[in-house]
Amino acid sequence: MVIKYLDESGFSLPSIMNYTWAKRGEQKRIEQPARHGKRISVLGIYCPESSFDYGVCFGSIKSATYIELMEWEAKKALQRLQESGQITVIVQDNYSVHRHWRVREKWPQWQEQGLYIFFLPPYSPQLNDIEGEWLQIKRHGMQGRSYEMEYELGVAVIEAIDGRYRHKGYACERYLFN
Repeated sequence: MVIKYLDESGFSLPSIMNYTWAKRGEQKRIEQPARHGKRISVLGIYCPESSFDYGVCFGSIKSATYIELMEWEAKKALQRLQESGQITVIVQDNYSVHRHWRVREKWPQWQEQGLYIFFLPPYSPQLNDIEGEWLQIKRHGMQGRSYEMEYELGVAVIEAIDGRYRHKGYACERYLFN
């Protein structure tokens, strides 16, 4: 059995500063873009010590976006099942998109492909291993940077994710939404 962790994370043009400094007697000013723009959402699937697969989109994750990424993951699960006999289990939270009726309709098909869904108990993000990965990406890959345009932010998010996992020697694949 292969266990993977799924979660969404969002990024926006102005970056939140956790800390800063200034010379004594001077006030620190941090310039932020005037416009806030659209949020960049990332839907990630993390397999500890192995891989990080993800898709990037503007705005929030909708059921159609989630289904599209999970269909991609189901194809990978079927290949793994056929080659090794191993099933794939996706551990995720109870976000409403994950339980949408269109998503529930797909569960039997995904199970036939060797892809199973496991829901965490409500209000227990600490049990989802991908949460710590998002923290590291935001803290080390994106910290203290602001962007003028959504395109720049999107490129920076992709570079932060790809850089983190390639540096760790993990497989890192980005899904391109239609």
